[in-house]
Amino acid sequence: FGNRLFSISEHSASLWTTYEMQSGDLQGLGLGLGFNFVGEREGDLANTFELDSYFVTNAALSYKRDNWRVALNFRNLFDVDYILGSSNNRLRVDPGEGFTVIGSISVEF
Repeated sequence: FGNRLFSISEHSASLWTTYEMQSGDLQGLGLGLGFNFVGEREGDLANTFELDSYFVTNAALSYKRDNWRVALNFRNLFDVDYILGSSNNRLRVDPGEGFTVIGSISVEF
């Protein structure tokens, strides 16, 4: 049927789940864990090279009290090296994000 589109995986999957403590001393504490899988992809329109598959783990920790929430998000928890995509040639591929921590404070009103 011709060549496959570049940077588009035939197989991919993601899962994200969270849990927030509802009572007790830890009420308001939230935990999250997620996974992202992307299968092998073609690197260019001519299908002359392939980008490897990758599996990334992410996590989150949060605390909510009244209308305030403080959170830490951990991306690429195990600092996996991977290629996010290409620009239709071998000379320009986009590396995936390394281990990253993002903090946030939010208020609902």
